[in-house]
Amino acid sequence: MVNKNRMNRVAAAMAAATLMSVAVPAASAEAAAVTPRIDLRVLVVDDGGSSVEAITAELRDTGVPYTRVDLGSSSRPVINAAYLSDTVDGRPRAKFQGVVLPNENPFGAGSAEMTALAAYETTYGIRQVDAYTWSHPGVGLEYTDNGGYSGTLDGTQAAVTAAGKTGPFGYLGGQVTFEDNSPLVPESYGFMGKPRTGYTSYLDAPVGSGRASLVGEYAHDGRSELVVTFGYNQYQQQFRLLARGIVEWLTQGVHLGQERNYFAVHVDDVFAPDARWSKELNCTPGDYACAGGEGQESTIRMTAADAQYAAQWQTSKNFKLDMLFNAGAGEEWKAEHGGVDAMTAQLVADRAKYRWMNHTYTHPFLGCVQDTTTSPWTCKKNAQGVIQYMSRAEISAQIRDNNNWAAAKGITTDRTELVTGEHSGLKTAPQQPVDNPNLAGALADNGIKWAGSDNSREPAQRAVGAALTVPRHPMNVYYNTGTNAEMADEYNWIYTSRADGGSGACEDNPATSTCLPAPLDVNTGYTSYIVPQEARTALRHVLANDPRPHYVHQSNLAEDRTLYPVLNQVLDTYRTLYAPSAPIVNQTMKDTGVELTRRAAWDKAIANNQVTAYRIGKDVTVKAPSGVVAPITAPNGTKKQLLLGTADFGTAYAGTRSAWTGPELLQSAVTLKLL
Repeated sequence: MVNKNRMNRVAAAMAAATLMSVAVPAASAEAAAVTPRIDLRVLVVDDGGSSVEAITAELRDTGVPYTRVDLGSSSRPVINAAYLSDTVDGRPRAKFQGVVLPNENPFGAGSAEMTALAAYETTYGIRQVDAYTWSHPGVGLEYTDNGGYSGTLDGTQAAVTAAGKTGPFGYLGGQVTFEDNSPLVPESYGFMGKPRTGYTSYLDAPVGSGRASLVGEYAHDGRSELVVTFGYNQYQQQFRLLARGIVEWLTQGVHLGQERNYFAVHVDDVFAPDARWSKELNCTPGDYACAGGEGQESTIRMTAADAQYAAQWQTSKNFKLDMLFNAGAGEEWKAEHGGVDAMTAQLVADRAKYRWMNHTYTHPFLGCVQDTTTSPWTCKKNAQGVIQYMSRAEISAQIRDNNNWAAAKGITTDRTELVTGEHSGLKTAPQQPVDNPNLAGALADNGIKWAGSDNSREPAQRAVGAALTVPRHPMNVYYNTGTNAEMADEYNWIYTSRADGGSGACEDNPATSTCLPAPLDVNTGYTSYIVPQEARTALRHVLANDPRPHYVHQSNLAEDRTLYPVLNQVLDTYRTLYAPSAPIVNQTMKDTGVELTRRAAWDKAIANNQVTAYRIGKDVTVKAPSGVVAPITAPNGTKKQLLLGTADFGTAYAGTRSAWTGPELLQSAVTLKLL
C-alpha cells in the first residue's frame, strides 16, 4: 500500500522547489571524436520507497546488473562527474546505461549531484526513470487542477496509448487495470496530468470528459525522463505489466538479462486415487491424524469422461498439461475393480497430447520409515537409535518400474526428470531434517538430473547428489477435494476462526495466514472467492519472470473438475493483458531446471564483478567467466558475430530478441551487431 500522506508532503516540497535549469557543458573534443563506451549497468538511487524497490526487483530478477546508491546512508558515494564517467583505453566511458531516481530530483533544488547527473545524461544520451512523482510542469505535465486528478487509483481502467504501443509497451494488449483486491483497503495512490509540450504519454486513463497521463516520456534540455505518477510495489499487477517496458525504455532496448512469462502445470498422482476430505470429521480419512476416520475412507479418481475432457480442454486453451503418473497405483486400482480401467485406457490412447513425468510407481513415502501411531508422525529408529530409511534399491525400483510401464504403453518421458510422491526422500522438517541418504544414489542409478521439490518449503534450487532440485509452486486447489463444496468446506476449516467453526489455525499463525471475516458459502464460495484469489496468485508468478511450475493433483480434474476455472481465469486474463508477441512459455521441468541453474551462475558472476559488458555505437561486447552463459536482450535485427560472418541473435519475445548465450568458437567474448 502506498503512503499517500508521505507523497503529499513530497509533492508540496517539490512544488516549492522546482529543479533549477542545468547548464550542460559541451562534450570534450576527445568525446566528440571518439564514440563513447556505454557500460551495460544501471544506476539506482534509492530513497527506500516501494517504487524504487519495485524497479530494483525487476532488474535483479531479470539479470540486469545495477549499482544501488542509498540516499539515506552517510557513507554513500557522491554522485559527480568522476563517479559517473571516466576514460578507458583512451575512450570516454559512461559507467551506467540508465539512471533510476525516486523522482525527478531527489537531491534538492540547486544540487550539484543533480547537475552532474543532468550533464552526464545529456553528454552520453543516458535515460532517466522518475520512479514516482507528481503531476506538475517540472515533469512536463499540468497541475492536477487543470484537467487532472489526484487520489486513490484502485480499479482504474488505464490504457496503453498509441505511442506506448509503438514504443516501450507494445507487448501489452492495451488495458492496464489497477488492482482493487479489497474495498476496505486503499491499494494505490497517484496523480494524472495533462501533457505539456515535450511530453509523450504512454499510459493514460479517463478523467472527466478527457484523459490524463500516468506514465510518459518527458524530453527536455537534451534529456529524456520516463515519468511515473502513481505509487506501486513490486507485487502489484499494474507494475508487473509495465515493468518490462520500463526497463526496455531505460536501456534503449539493449541490456543484460532477459524476461519471459512462464506457466506450467503439473498434475500429480495420475492413475492413482486421492483420499477425500470429510466434512463431518474435518480431516481426511486414510491420511494421517484423522481421528475417527477408520472405515470412513473415500477416494477421488478421474473417469474416462474426465480424461476426454482434459484433452478437449487442452485443445481449446492451446495449453498442455504435465501428467505425473503412478502406474503401479493405477494397476492396483484396476485389480480391485474387475481388471477394467477405462480412464487409464483413455489417457494412454491420448498419450501424445500430454507431457508425461515419472512420479514413482506406487507413490510411497521415500524418506524415513514413518511411525504413524503418533501425531504428527515420526521417523522410526532401530534398536541402536538410528533412523531407518527406505533403501536405495527400493527407491530405484519405484523409479525404474514406472519408467518401464510407460515405455510398454508407448508413453514418452524424459528419464532425467522425477517428482517423488509428496516430494518424499527430500528433507521434510521437522521430522526428517535431512535428505534420505539413499536418495542421491538411487537418483544416480536411474539417470535422474532434475528432482521436483516444494517451493513453499525449499524455494531455492539445490543439489541432491548429482541431481538438482526444481522447486514447484503448490496451487491452493486441494488434493483431497473433488467438488466445489468440499473445497470451500476445507478452506473454511483452515481459514476461519474457532468462533466461526474453523480450526483457528489462522488465529494461531497470524504471520502466515489471515482469517476470513466470515465462512464462505460452501455452494458458491469456491467459484466466487477461492478461484479469483488463486488465479491472481498464479498470475502474479507468471508475470514475475518465475519459471517454477505449479502443481495440482488428478483429483482436481475429476468430479466438479475444480482446477479448470482457475486455469481458465489465468490463461484468459493473461491473453487479454498481453499481445501475441508475448505468449506464455510452458516449458518442461528440465528446461526450468536449466534456467534456474543458469540464473544462479549468472547472479554469482554479477555479484563477484566478473562480467564486463558494454556498447560502443552499434557493437555490443559481453565477457563472462568461462562456462557462464549470459542473458542478453537486444532489438530485432540484431546479429551475433560468428567466426566467419554473422547470424540472427536470440529468439523473438515481446518485441525484442533475447537468449542465454556464450562466445562462439575461438572467441573470448560475445559480440553483437545492432541494426
